[in-house]
Amino acid sequence: MPAALKPIAPELKPVAALKAVTIRHSGVVRATHWITLLAFVALAYSGGEIVISHPRFYWGEVGNMMTRPLFQLPIPSSRRTVPTRYSYVMLDQNGWSRALHIEAAWVLLLTGLVYGICSLWTGHFEKDLFPKPADRRWRAFRDMVAKQFRRSPPGEPEAHSYNLMQRTTYLGVIFLLFPLMIWTGLAMSPAFTSAFPLSVILLGGRQSARTIHFFVSWFLLLFLLVHVTMVAISGFWSRMRAMITGRAVVRKERA
Repeated sequence: MPAALKPIAPELKPVAALKAVTIRHSGVVRATHWITLLAFVALAYSGGEIVISHPRFYWGEVGNMMTRPLFQLPIPSSRRTVPTRYSYVMLDQNGWSRALHIEAAWVLLLTGLVYGICSLWTGHFEKDLFPKPADRRWRAFRDMVAKQFRRSPPGEPEAHSYNLMQRTTYLGVIFLLFPLMIWTGLAMSPAFTSAFPLSVILLGGRQSARTIHFFVSWFLLLFLLVHVTMVAISGFWSRMRAMITGRAVVRKERA
């Protein structure tokens, strides 16, 4: 066949991956995120020391060594007057831990107020947290859970905003768990309940508030553990860089 009549094979261009930088988190979100983390770590550590001083939980208004507990943690106490199954006591750290707990709680509360006001002002809640109308269905949530279990890589839209599973979880933490933790914490303060007695009456008593506070704290610890695990699975360093610098790298395919 003459060379002029030979079919010309189409030239195939290699597919290249482009990297684009996009804004993922605002400065307010990043600052309040890290301050909240530090305050929560201080609250968890000091709260654990407070629990050790009296690892018995009650329901109602009154609870002491002479009262039958609702349940008791299987750990030694830091006070000999508290009956436990152990013949020894832990080092008593109740003094400084209570002071740190109150200070960290105020830091968390003020940080949450700044985050909430700025999020309402900038539309962060509506744009980044509330699920879109198309996602407010059980099927959309089920598909997102299945995608997480398959460990599928995040798509381009997830580089700009949160997915449905993240939005649902963050809404529960921001509007349910954190407010409930602050409410139950204030309900254990005699000074606060003397000014606002309904705050403790609605919870069933000061000891009921303490018990609810304990369980809410564990739910928040579980959230933190799952949150860190999911960050590690989806790309620890890229997610950390986005929360520190505010920028995320997005991969795009180009023919």
